[in-house]
Amino acid sequence: MKNSLYRLHHANCLDWMAAHPPASFEAIVTDPPYGLKEFTDTEKRKLRANKGGMWRIPPTLNGKQRAPLPRFTVLNTEERQAFSDFMLAFANAALRVLKPGGHIFIASNPLLSHRVCGAFEAMGFEKRGEIIRLVTTLRGGDRPKNAHAEFADVTVMPRSRFEPWPLFRKPYDGRVQDVLRKHGTGALRRPSKELPFSDVISSAPTHRKEREIAPHPSLKPQALMRALVHAALPLGKGTVLDPFMGAGSTVAAAVALGYRAVGIESDATYFDLAKRAVPLLAGL
Repeated sequence: MKNSLYRLHHANCLDWMAAHPPASFEAIVTDPPYGLKEFTDTEKRKLRANKGGMWRIPPTLNGKQRAPLPRFTVLNTEERQAFSDFMLAFANAALRVLKPGGHIFIASNPLLSHRVCGAFEAMGFEKRGEIIRLVTTLRGGDRPKNAHAEFADVTVMPRSRFEPWPLFRKPYDGRVQDVLRKHGTGALRRPSKELPFSDVISSAPTHRKEREIAPHPSLKPQALMRALVHAALPLGKGTVLDPFMGAGSTVAAAVALGYRAVGIESDATYFDLAKRAVPLLAGL
């Protein structure tokens, strides 16, 4: 699907990136499938049926039904290694298509972020920090399953109140000013002349209106995505790539800012959803 500002592709991102010309994107902003397992055909069928699998359907909170959450703690040793191998392959593909000095913002979670960072550093990326999204979710804080009354004072794991986004930069030769002039990369765009881009972003859960437009279990809010995408192109010029597009929140954020974007999605249902949702989300 093509538009004057964006292009959407139904494809396997690793295959697509391998066939694409190298050094062709100024930035990548993406939210990968963090367990791999949760987006297999089997688990997606269970998710869409609201029954079983690793997708936990959280309870109603304050009269509102919450979105499903994947239980990453159910991954076994082999699945965690498969995730690390996948991240290595993705980091290698990202290194190829990014221009020198290009940044990648990659959504993570406290249970698996170390595997993401290890893979990207192994491929030669320079870690530039982590963007911390301050958000309270329903993940964590539970008592032992089927023993809530017996262990009423116990929390199995901390209630999550933040989401880490590791930030990496492709190496380049010369000075920042040189790569800015040559490739339009190497730095981050400031929200204003007075304020630098910060590594802490307060963020509410995705608004109900956005979820109605794009009912994807991992949909990120436009307020967050527009802040990240804005920062990704230091001169406000270039193209942002999202290899794991989902419902298109990254692409929509880019369109809202007047940036060019490319989104790739392997799931046919989510790809069709993104085609409908991107212009609507961008228009909010």
